[in-house]
Amino acid sequence: MIINNANLRTLYTGFSTAFQNAFDGVRPLYTRAALTVPSSTRSNEYGWLGQFPRIREWIGDRVVQNLETHGYTIRNRSFESTIGVSRDDLDDDNLGIYGPIFSEFGRQSATFPDELVWALLAAGFTTLCFDGQFFFDIDHPVLDANGVPVSVANTDGGTGAPWFLIDASRAIKPIIFQSRRPFTLTRMDAPTDEVVFNRKEYRYGTDGRCNVGFGFWQLAWGSRQALDAAHYEAARVGLATMKADYGRPLGISGNLLICGPAQEGAARKLLNSEYGPGGETNQWKGTAELLVVPWLA
Repeated sequence: MIINNANLRTLYTGFSTAFQNAFDGVRPLYTRAALTVPSSTRSNEYGWLGQFPRIREWIGDRVVQNLETHGYTIRNRSFESTIGVSRDDLDDDNLGIYGPIFSEFGRQSATFPDELVWALLAAGFTTLCFDGQFFFDIDHPVLDANGVPVSVANTDGGTGAPWFLIDASRAIKPIIFQSRRPFTLTRMDAPTDEVVFNRKEYRYGTDGRCNVGFGFWQLAWGSRQALDAAHYEAARVGLATMKADYGRPLGISGNLLICGPAQEGAARKLLNSEYGPGGETNQWKGTAELLVVPWLA
């Protein structure tokens, strides 16, 4: 291969096409549990978390619902990955391997939010959310019908592998994925670039800025108990009986069961089998969609 600007542009076009085609061909899983929020600053403040607006009968003047302010901030983080291509490979036309590598590069960039979102969800048992409690906890503070603070749970504890039941039908999700700058492919292949001159290496990298945080804990139930009928029922009842301040039912329905690969068999039996382990009718068949997440392995 004759190394000149025209051929380097052609080479980059091929790498970029492989990267982008793979990126666009991925259907990431994180969107099922995370709300994507565009960001235009170093960090975003989510002071509105903590209150579900409600409808009331209009008698007299309007009543402005002042959302309780919580000091919950998600700061963007920077991430990158870089590939080096040897000039010797260009000289010798040894470029066949790089097409698949750049395709995988694009795929990894597209699924990177999955790594952040599912890791945060799994860490919810020991990570604080907007109300100062762990995201999955037994004592979230909520006001009852008389305005008295009471403790509300969205977990039944346990010590095993985590699984989750969430309401994925709402506009708001349990997790917030904050996107500041999407991942794109850039090149460093000019003859005057230091690494080209000193190391005979052309570099191609992707980078982006983003981060994740917790949304409404009321939309998710987290458990480390066995994934069986009794604990699944407890999760469904726990979500269905969630209330906002002053005793207003939220109408939450657990419609997405999320687990790791090791629990897939138990989850499919629970949601697909006609009968339970004792031969009784399986009342939970078809009550939720199953999402198996490799990042929860």
